[in-house]
Amino acid sequence: MILGIDPGERRIGIAIADHETRFARPLEVIDVKVAEPVTRIVELVAEHSVDRIVVGRPVGLSGAAGAAVERQQVLLGALRDASDVEIVEYDERLTTVMANRALRDAGRSSRDTKEIRDAVAAQILLQGYLDSTR
Repeated sequence: MILGIDPGERRIGIAIADHETRFARPLEVIDVKVAEPVTRIVELVAEHSVDRIVVGRPVGLSGAAGAAVERQQVLLGALRDASDVEIVEYDERLTTVMANRALRDAGRSSRDTKEIRDAVAAQILLQGYLDSTR
């Protein structure tokens, strides 16, 4: 199994896919105020027999790194210290915008989507990674 992570300041979206079907689906959203994200991600790795983690790299449209990349690098380092699973980075530009659009097109209001938007963004990120490695 492959875990996709869309890191955010308040919430971290998680998606999952298997190697066989290569189809990503949203799994959950970790609220960083409620749960320690690295601990929860390591639990998910064990629970779902994950052998690869794809972590979104939140660069701007220009490709410049900012504060979000610094936070992502801290998460990435902590994950590498806590797990022996292969971890790769993947460009996550516009995944949240695409997730908002997909949810709106599905008839969901922005108020309804707050709980799942980040998991859908992780799904888009992970599916992009899977498609790029075919």
